[in-house]
Amino acid sequence: MKISRWLLFALATPVLWGVWGALTEYPEKWISPPFPATLGYVVWSLTMIPVLLFVLWRNKWKVDTSSRSILYGSAVGFSGAAGQLLLFWVLTKGPAYIIFPIICLSPAVTILLSVTLLRERARGTATLGILLSMLAIFLLSLQEPDSSPVHGHLWIVLTIMIFLLWGVQAYFMKSSADSISSEDLFFYMTLTGLLLSPIAVLMTDFSVPINWGFKGAPLTALIQSLNAWGCLLFVLAIRFGKAIIVVPMVNGLFPVVTIALSLVLYHTFPTRLNLLGILLALVAILLMAFDEVQNEPVLESAHLQRPQTKAEMR
Repeated sequence: MKISRWLLFALATPVLWGVWGALTEYPEKWISPPFPATLGYVVWSLTMIPVLLFVLWRNKWKVDTSSRSILYGSAVGFSGAAGQLLLFWVLTKGPAYIIFPIICLSPAVTILLSVTLLRERARGTATLGILLSMLAIFLLSLQEPDSSPVHGHLWIVLTIMIFLLWGVQAYFMKSSADSISSEDLFFYMTLTGLLLSPIAVLMTDFSVPINWGFKGAPLTALIQSLNAWGCLLFVLAIRFGKAIIVVPMVNGLFPVVTIALSLVLYHTFPTRLNLLGILLALVAILLMAFDEVQNEPVLESAHLQRPQTKAEMR
């Protein structure tokens, strides 16, 4: 029995993104001395370069440098990269099994902006997904003083900021679908990610011990490459298959893989309310994903997003 290429790509993408989501906090939180999250961002931005070179090669090394492409590309790139920079810091303070379900709900922001600014009509599935996402975020933000694996509230506030930034990023992708190609969009996303790297370096505290061995930058590069190449496989899955099947499959399975691996690897478990929030978030993600794929312009731009429904990466 021969398996279609699109199915292989569609199944590999959530595996790569899911493993990335679970392991991306490892160099900072579980290695001594740790590799700073700020430098982790720098490494992530560099792992996008090999993928970009492949994309440019397929596009015969052409890049649209018109003002319109630069404007849309920068809007998408900076909103996504800023969220990615925050993500690296947030993962040092909070658990991935709570953080990723929240940021994967970013399509709620995209849908609301599309209804408000693009005059689109929200379907019943989208409306239900938005309502469930709000309830899920509330439940995921509840941290019981004694039984919770983390304490404090700044990390949850910044997680919600990432949720908003990536939702805005998806909106820019959607609204610019007719103005910039996927290849050019990926170019500007990579470029803006690199441009924010000096800020990440300035944020790094070099006075504390830093792991400069294999478990530092090299291990981080291997982990972050999963994100970058996952984006490419997502593109190929949509190109060779049907987006109405690929998008819900990828964006529904990705957070499940992250949550499951995080719970197994780090031996931390959510409270009952957090667990209910995780389940509601997964349902909301699927509802909004199925709603999004019914709109073709979204499909043309959504395939370059992160780990979001549109992801939706950073």
